[in-house]
Amino acid sequence: MLRADRVETLGGVGISAPDQRRILADLGCKIENAGDGFAVEAPSWRADIEGEADLVEEILRMRGYEEIPVVPLTRDSVLPKPALTAAQRRAVQVRRTLASRGLVEAVTFSFLPRAQAELFNGGSEALTLANPISADLDVMRPSILPNLLAAAQRNADRGFANGALFEIGPFYKDDTPEGQIATATGLRNGNTGAKRWDDPGRPVDAMLAKADALAALSAAGVAGESLQVSADAPGWYHPGRSGVLKQGNKPLAQFGEIHPGILAAMGITGPAAGFEVFLDAVPAPRARSGKARPLLILSPFQPVERDFAFVVDESVAAETLLRAARGIDKKLIADVRLFDVYRGKGVDSGKKSLAITVVLQPVEATLTDEAIDAFSQKLIAAAEKATGGTLRR
Repeated sequence: MLRADRVETLGGVGISAPDQRRILADLGCKIENAGDGFAVEAPSWRADIEGEADLVEEILRMRGYEEIPVVPLTRDSVLPKPALTAAQRRAVQVRRTLASRGLVEAVTFSFLPRAQAELFNGGSEALTLANPISADLDVMRPSILPNLLAAAQRNADRGFANGALFEIGPFYKDDTPEGQIATATGLRNGNTGAKRWDDPGRPVDAMLAKADALAALSAAGVAGESLQVSADAPGWYHPGRSGVLKQGNKPLAQFGEIHPGILAAMGITGPAAGFEVFLDAVPAPRARSGKARPLLILSPFQPVERDFAFVVDESVAAETLLRAARGIDKKLIADVRLFDVYRGKGVDSGKKSLAITVVLQPVEATLTDEAIDAFSQKLIAAAEKATGGTLRR
């Protein structure tokens, strides 16, 4: 059935009913009048004509597509909202970053055996499943790490001893909506890679997990300079080889080597190091005043590097020294990094030497020796005040 007015309303071209009938007849169709249109029977060799829209297309094709008028889109309607939320876009960036660091994405169950859940402060009755898919998968996971540990061990049992896995998903603190917390969790086990003649590799450690966590936070929009490290990671991490990354007093991530007792209880062949980034805790980025990106300013002047070593108490964290150095002149300092930790001859017992490199990037004029010396004196004074140490000479 073809209604005569559908050619114009559907195709945008006004064609009289006699012309429509003539075109369809020339194409081999059988036509009979029916109300305000035609009852059309397509020829046997045109199996592609199934409905009214196909008949309209045939009429327009014979008349010529160039006669279809160009109609501009109206812009008075409200534009649709973006398909992805800010949290979803953040998860995409974190996923890409972790994958680029060599971790393989895994998708595991949201539940696990009660014995494993209890190792990670879980297993409460509120999170016990009423109808589990398996008798040994009866509790909602209190962390994604046990699932990744189990997956890593299955891979190791099949000959893949060196692994790197991550998963983005929720874990469950309680049975309320607020107790479902989105995280990006990763795990490395075995060595950093297959041994080669020029690189024997090394066992995975807390520093590698920390680097993964920092990369994920950077992808989520958190500046590394704004973070502090504390040593109060939960009990499933090694107490001396773990930490929590905080912004102010707000924990954003935790990392470290997995506690040997946890590995033994789960039958995992170590070593293993993991991290957990709490995506819901990451603050939303500040709204920019405009859509344009900030102007890129490249300095024409040569950067200057200076090394400093300070003898401090064993209990002083390296981050304390790095933060003191960064705070001297944020416009002039391009980078501050720790490159050596020394204990031994020449350093008293209970002390350690922390050596840092400071990169100065002038933007207005080449730095003179006097300016560099003045900066060095300010840095030494600030570092000694912050750490209680002395410049190593």
